[in-house]
Amino acid sequence: MVQFAASDIFWRCLSVEDILHSERSKMACVFVLWLVVCLSGTWAVDKGNFKTCDQSAFCKRQRALKPGESPYRALLETMELTNTRLTLQLINDNNKVRLLLELYRLQGNITRVKINELKPLKPRYEVPDVLIREPPTEPLSLLSQDENGVVLSLGVESQRVIVSAQPFRLDIMEGHEVLMSLNSRGLLAFEHLRMRKDTQAEPEAEKKEEADAANQAETAKEEEKEEEEKVEDGMWEETFKSHSDGKPNGPSAVSLDFSLPGVEHVYGIPEHADTLRLKTTDNGDPYRLYNLDVFQYELYNPMALYGAVPVMLAHNAQRTTGIFWLNAAETWVDISSNTAGKTVFGKMLDYVQGSSETPQTDVRWISESGIIDVFIMLGPTPKDVFSQYASLTGTQSFPPLTSLGYHQCRWNYNDQEDVQSVDAGFDEHDIPYDFIWLDIEHTDGKRYFTWDPHKFATPKEMLQGIMDKKRKMVAIVDPHIKVDSNYKIHNEIRSRSFYIKNKDGGDYEGWCWPGSAGYPDFTRADMRAWWASMFAYDQYEGSMENLYTWNDMNEPSVFNGPEVTMHKDAMHGAWEHRDVHNIYGFYVQMATAEGLIQRSGGVERPFVLTRAFFAGSQRYGAVWTGDNAAEWEHLKISIPMCLSLGLVGISFCGADVGGFFKTPSTELLVRWYQTGAYQPFFRAHAHLDTPRREPWLFGPENTALIRDAVRQRYTLLPYWYLQFYHAHHTGQPVMRPLWVEYPQDPATFALDDEFLIGRDLLVHPVTEEGARGVTAYLPGKDEVWFDVNTFQKHNGAQSLYIPVTMSSIPVFQRGGSIIARKLRVRRSSSCMDHDPYTLYVALNPQRTAEGELYIDDGHTFNYEKKEFIHRRLSFVNNILSSVDLAPDAHFTTLSWIERVIILGASKPSKVTLKTADGQESQIEFEFDASMSVLTLRKPGMNLGAAWTVALQ
Repeated sequence: MVQFAASDIFWRCLSVEDILHSERSKMACVFVLWLVVCLSGTWAVDKGNFKTCDQSAFCKRQRALKPGESPYRALLETMELTNTRLTLQLINDNNKVRLLLELYRLQGNITRVKINELKPLKPRYEVPDVLIREPPTEPLSLLSQDENGVVLSLGVESQRVIVSAQPFRLDIMEGHEVLMSLNSRGLLAFEHLRMRKDTQAEPEAEKKEEADAANQAETAKEEEKEEEEKVEDGMWEETFKSHSDGKPNGPSAVSLDFSLPGVEHVYGIPEHADTLRLKTTDNGDPYRLYNLDVFQYELYNPMALYGAVPVMLAHNAQRTTGIFWLNAAETWVDISSNTAGKTVFGKMLDYVQGSSETPQTDVRWISESGIIDVFIMLGPTPKDVFSQYASLTGTQSFPPLTSLGYHQCRWNYNDQEDVQSVDAGFDEHDIPYDFIWLDIEHTDGKRYFTWDPHKFATPKEMLQGIMDKKRKMVAIVDPHIKVDSNYKIHNEIRSRSFYIKNKDGGDYEGWCWPGSAGYPDFTRADMRAWWASMFAYDQYEGSMENLYTWNDMNEPSVFNGPEVTMHKDAMHGAWEHRDVHNIYGFYVQMATAEGLIQRSGGVERPFVLTRAFFAGSQRYGAVWTGDNAAEWEHLKISIPMCLSLGLVGISFCGADVGGFFKTPSTELLVRWYQTGAYQPFFRAHAHLDTPRREPWLFGPENTALIRDAVRQRYTLLPYWYLQFYHAHHTGQPVMRPLWVEYPQDPATFALDDEFLIGRDLLVHPVTEEGARGVTAYLPGKDEVWFDVNTFQKHNGAQSLYIPVTMSSIPVFQRGGSIIARKLRVRRSSSCMDHDPYTLYVALNPQRTAEGELYIDDGHTFNYEKKEFIHRRLSFVNNILSSVDLAPDAHFTTLSWIERVIILGASKPSKVTLKTADGQESQIEFEFDASMSVLTLRKPGMNLGAAWTVALQ
């Protein structure tokens, strides 16, 4: 939220105390004028505020390297092979610096490759806390060795890795097929840490440097001269606009290329406002991964946004693989199309059969610092890759059921009376919702963990009023802390020395919403523990159990910093901010989620929304796509943006319904509600300067359309909850591209205007202005799909034109599936807890129809104690049955089945219910011959019981 009107800029950034009493008031005025000049009146991103590759010294330097000229050679005589690890030294023949290669075979068909300096000047940053454990290994075995390299068995279906010595490269193979090659283009680069030659080193540092030089071999004089000539190129210091970034140990970038024979489609590396299928970058900038506060971002652009997940999936009709580049520094990713065979294989691969016509995708990763630590996930199926990645970084947290309902937000609801009025408006217009949100204006002068004493004087009274209706609230808590000696949070952080430091050792201060702000060092475990303790009810005054949290601006956003973020030479203990930048938001959400868990004594599941994220953020809550705009293209891009996040583990994704900036047309707003109702996180949000847009403000007809979309969401909550249960246990995405379920159908590979929820619901939202129809691709040559509104049946493997009106949301249920819904929609999901279910059984003559029911209490961790119901539903040979999938679990529910609707059915002569105790009874039914729809009325089975329903 960096954009605002010039007339209000001063008062939104600075409190009255800042203006009247602060020693920094003069600086504040200068800063405000700067903001007015830079940001006032613009409603689009100023790309000049953010670096291109040419303006990022390490990216420019690495990108200038030529393929095929690798200086790296494997020293085979240094190879050591244990049962679980291969180590091997690499040498750069240009400067004689040695690297250490480690190779591991991990459980689950994953190969890990680490490359670090053999003897670095000081330790290089290795990302902690992202992996859920040290990955378990499996044995490696040596198959052959000669002067050209070694061949190791990976133990899975004749998989092996070939290490070629000169130039160094790795090839992972299965049979005669090359699955992936590393350094096949010779673009491995590893800039070693060093002392600058024109500075006076400390005696101890000089001794260490001499020792390291002796161990690594003397660096060539030609290289020293070349390095000193390159000082102006950003190796030791770099300038962007008015900001200078010193690098006391010189350049430290790492880079490695990967070749993917047979692959034309790659996905992932969010966050970018771009198509699902990643584009080649030969004629422009690489994709950038660097968490930044980019307001009203530009679409179809590889610019960095709020989050960074360095995971890429590669897919063709035969196989899916993945690359996880574990590095938290600024990273650029180049993608090129190639033809397999253009890169010359080493001698050990001469026997490989390959056609020069085989397509190939080449990918190059470039990071500013750290080490090379890459996990190669070998599939072979999409679901295998999801499981492999989940085994490394964890699965999506299991959210409270209520968080899957509708969320109403705005910057900002004015006061408690405004909150009460909006809450009443939903009841008056019969629109359900679960959460109402408060943005930064609810605080006392942008002091987080506080309430405005005038506008929100009795927060518990407000929260109790919402709780009485079984609803909840989210309040924002950002990680920039107002520098104010009268502010408890600031005093505690300063007294404990928990703030990030500047390069001179003082507390780092930047400018954000409160004015001058400090930034807690969330990379510290003790800082995170303290932060978590601040959510306790006796610390966070006015909070209650139905108050949850939103972490915004946690890239971190620094209004007067380089690229609106923190200086890279700020210090997190021993580490520079450049090393940890992309993981900062991950830690903020981690600490906040832990705080919400602790305040309940470990009983309640948290709900935390974050804007910045990294690999593993899925473990801590939800994300959204940031400060979008009320434009049709922003509505469209929300689909591939959330699909990309789901592919890399973050299923709980949504976009601001209606667009954060600007004012949507009524048509756009309605279409956005219809789209958002079928995305995992469903929240409306709007900028402070936009007109109010509560759902009932656009006339009765549009209110009815929005109401219907929101109610559709609520009827499907049992299905959404089931999908999140599976995501939590397996890592499979909730909202997924069609190719995940139809991996051999090339027609699905680039589709990103429609998607699947789970495997059984296909959604093609209307995202074109004035649309009278959409063309949806229905996959699967053996599939049938049923329109969920008309029950009309359509065959798969076809593009279907669907006429639409303003009430249309094209959604299809897959034949061969059973989906549970709750059709009695009430004012919130909690009010529907014990309501009955309706089963929708969609038949496909070629297969059994199957589905599942999952029920627990919806909000605690008791499901981990086996307190839940999980049953499989199946329809085969005209018998519908329910079987317990967790016989050792225990939970009771009052919910029962009040209706079964069977699509594609024949008319039976009678329908008989048989319960577990052997009792039989007849069930009333209706049959619509025109649509082949059979409806069973009030069969009355409890959701937790075993039963069969026979059609005769």
